[in-house]
Amino acid sequence: MPPKSNIPPTKSRWKDHKTAPKQPLSTQERLKRLFTTLCAQIEGGHFSNAVKTCDKILRFEPNDVDARRTKLFLLLQTEQYNEALDLIDSNEDQSQHSYERGYSLYRLQRESDARSLLGAIKQEKGEDDRGVIHLEAQLARSYEEAFELYNQLLDTAEPNSEEHSDILTNLQASQRHLDFINRGFLQALDALPTSITSTLETAPPPVQPTTAAVVSAAASASLDAQKVIPTQKKVRMKRVPAGVVPGVTPPPDPERWLKKSERSTFGHGRRKKGAGGGGGATQGSANLDSIPAPSGAASKSGGNKGKKKR
Repeated sequence: MPPKSNIPPTKSRWKDHKTAPKQPLSTQERLKRLFTTLCAQIEGGHFSNAVKTCDKILRFEPNDVDARRTKLFLLLQTEQYNEALDLIDSNEDQSQHSYERGYSLYRLQRESDARSLLGAIKQEKGEDDRGVIHLEAQLARSYEEAFELYNQLLDTAEPNSEEHSDILTNLQASQRHLDFINRGFLQALDALPTSITSTLETAPPPVQPTTAAVVSAAASASLDAQKVIPTQKKVRMKRVPAGVVPGVTPPPDPERWLKKSERSTFGHGRRKKGAGGGGGATQGSANLDSIPAPSGAASKSGGNKGKKKR
């Protein structure tokens, strides 16, 4: 048996147990973790969350080149072109992203502003850059020019790639427009009846609507818009009993809360007790009450009950 210890036992209590406070992470450690998260989000295709991660990085390092470039790429991928232009304008050297600016302007249907940047884009990227040729083809003023540029891209594109399929789609669209301009509209005119084609060239151009007509049309349109269309009140399905379909199931009887004797249908279709002799009437039967008695017949009485016929 081991010797007893003279040290009194101590009771540990949870409230007396104190843990050491966690040391806050350094800025470099936070940036390292955020960049790791950013790479995982981009590889997984979570671009919206990746934009938020870029914003967190830029709070610590507002001038981080990699974070700004990645955010610009993500904004273009998520079609946030106005935000992409704001990010480009916030850069100190705005000439570095002339291609991204031109592409954003093109997607915002500001083609004239995008064409004015083509020279600067070619100087930055080079005239043989595929992205520049793509943008130039999309900003082409004629379908012939776009058709030639897409043919140039198709010759050097890798088969079975996404770029190859996009080039084929744009090339076919340009070809259809060229076919319509060169032959399609002439064939459409030949298909028209002679009564229309004979007067088509000599007919005056359509009259442009006057200012008064435009104002009256706008006023009538505003009056029609002001008319309130009565909307049918939507039925709350929570209050509809089970098995009832609104608009299909017939409505309940409005007299269901009244007594049966007070309802308008009370007594309809009911027969008197004992009517018909206790059975259904057959063909040729008649009601005995409706047949008159003969004049010489004896009346029914209790005195004739015991008499026998002779």
